[in-house]
Parts: sequence; C-alpha cells; structure tokens
Amino acid sequence: MNETKTLVEKITEGIQEKKGKNIIIADLTGIEDTICKFFIICQGNSPSQILAITDSVRDYVKKTTGEKVYAIDGLRNAQWVAMDYGNIMVHIFLPEARAHYNLETLWADAKLTAIPDLD
Repeated sequence: MNETKTLVEKITEGIQEKKGKNIIIADLTGIEDTICKFFIICQGNSPSQILAITDSVRDYVKKTTGEKVYAIDGLRNAQWVAMDYGNIMVHIFLPEARAHYNLETLWADAKLTAIPDLD
C-alpha cells in the first residue's frame, strides 16, 4: 500500500509540474469490485496542455519511482486522456469534458481529496 501512496504522490507532482488544475484523488479502497484503488482526476486548459501533463506524469513517475504506465488512451484528440498504472487510473480532462463525464459524482462513495492548485 505504501508503494501505491508514493505513486499517487508522484503522479500528483507530475501533474502540478505542468500546472494541471483541480486535482482530485478518489480513494476507492473502501469500495468493492472496483477496477483500481485510486482515481486521480485533473484538468488542463488545452489539448496541448493535456499532452504536456501526460508526458510529465509518465516521465516524472518513471524517473522518481521506476514505474512505467501500462497504457495511455485518448492522446489523439486529447480532451480526455486516461493513464493506467494498475492500482491507479489517472484522468486528465479539458474542463468541458470533465464537466460532461463528472467522474467525481460517479464515485460518490469514494473518499475524495482535493489538492490545492499551486498558484
């Protein structure tokens, strides 16, 4: 579990490195039959920022923990990119897409932690 917590921290730092905003960590460990233990949800203001956040998370996590992302989906239109780290799913949205899919309310039973924006 400590490895997972460290990974959550490093993913969050990778997001912040590229000014990702409105970071929410959804702890799903108390919910049965979920596909992973944590969702990390954030947003960028443009497709190019979404791609920069994706690259930052991938590179920073690899450099600081040695962990590699299993899969990345959504790079083509970069409105919603999902990164699969096994126990952790990272979702990077444009604001409109985030509002539309509203993952935070889908997982209303999860323990949600908001990470303050850095600026």
